[in-house]
Amino acid sequence: MWDWIVQNWFELTAALLGVIGIFLQIHQKPLYWLVSLVMVSMYIWVYFDSGFYADMSLQVYYFVISIYGWLFWMFGKKKQAESTSKKDIPVTRLKKKPLLLSMLISLILFVVIYLILKHLTDSTVPLGDAFTTALSFVATWMLARKILENWLFWIVVDLVSVGLYIYKGLYPTAALFAFLTIMAVFGFFAWKKDMQRV
Repeated sequence: MWDWIVQNWFELTAALLGVIGIFLQIHQKPLYWLVSLVMVSMYIWVYFDSGFYADMSLQVYYFVISIYGWLFWMFGKKKQAESTSKKDIPVTRLKKKPLLLSMLISLILFVVIYLILKHLTDSTVPLGDAFTTALSFVATWMLARKILENWLFWIVVDLVSVGLYIYKGLYPTAALFAFLTIMAVFGFFAWKKDMQRV
């Protein structure tokens, strides 16, 4: 057991940062984005080493959106004109049209990423990798904008990811994503409750 921990310390550390991050995310703490910067930097290597090329490129996107998310949560629209609670940017919901647009963008990204992985890489999981990556792109943008539906996207992404990571032998990451699935459910209801208080 100790040998396995020593051999996998890097992935374990990245997974632990993911656990810390989800709690900060649920509680809408801007510090989440700084933890995310470190975690995604580590996962760039983990995914590259495991052949999850779409997930690896997604980490680069996460890195950029983490900077955007932190700035928006800290200063966005002058903190939404110093929102009613003066606490932070309020949680919002997507209306029907933007939600359908988000789903369409996810579908287009899925097809493009799948074709790239299938024909230009040696990925062993192009379908699953493309699916989770496409949804994650949209979910992360929603998270950065504090849109409630980000949690619904994450629940789907996390569930599918568990199976993919078990298949590839990334057990600490599979355990992290099983935990993230449960926490995403809690996150949805916590944000919904917070939104109803405003």
